[in-house]
Amino acid sequence: MEKLLTGKTALITGSGRGIGRAILKAFSEEGATVIATDISFPDDFHITEQEITEKGGRVIRKIINVSHYESVQKAVDEIITETNKIDILINNAGITRDKLVMRMSEEDWDTVLSVNLKGAFNLTKAVFKYMAKQRYGKIVNLSSVSGIMGNAGQSNYSASKAGLIGLTKSTAKEFASRNINVNAVAPGFVQTEMTDALTEEQKKSFLDIIPLKRPCNPSEIADLVVFLSSDRAGYITGQVITIDGGMLM
Repeated sequence: MEKLLTGKTALITGSGRGIGRAILKAFSEEGATVIATDISFPDDFHITEQEITEKGGRVIRKIINVSHYESVQKAVDEIITETNKIDILINNAGITRDKLVMRMSEEDWDTVLSVNLKGAFNLTKAVFKYMAKQRYGKIVNLSSVSGIMGNAGQSNYSASKAGLIGLTKSTAKEFASRNINVNAVAPGFVQTEMTDALTEEQKKSFLDIIPLKRPCNPSEIADLVVFLSSDRAGYITGQVITIDGGMLM
């Protein structure tokens, strides 16, 4: 069976863990050269690298602080030198600093917005000139249902994810003439290290409002992102696709 991303080079932010790591592996399995970026990588990340290389794939690891444009631009320039192109950008890097508004510090607000929203802006700006020159590109931003419906105790996170939706739609309009598609994926409750930290009561409250009555597996997010990054999604741009088990119906 033909692989969907053969010959493509994909940069995935926040790919050391969770959803990003699942996307990294899925992209490699579909034939892409993958650029794994994160502010730090867990000790077991070498296992993922080994799995990719043993299957004939290529993975390049880069440390990037997405909230600092200089760090981003330096890494992107290095990637272009090493691979000669970036076809796909996945803005997945994200953090939480959950608190009610009355208890949330300015630092809690600024840090989340800086990583989740400014980080995506920084990467998008840095790769655009290369995508524009080659007149081809796919950008997928990882938003969240929290950016659509809001969530108590997550005003900073929800605002950052709502901002990603605005960034997606605006850049989709700006970049369309250069044959660059920009879309967003809005997951619901996903089984990751981040959600593992929730209490059983919190998990139950999420599952109670999900018609499918189960969390999403990161690999299911990855499958959707693969499709949106492939040429089969060539006529899709500026869209926000929820993958939430029916939570927002």
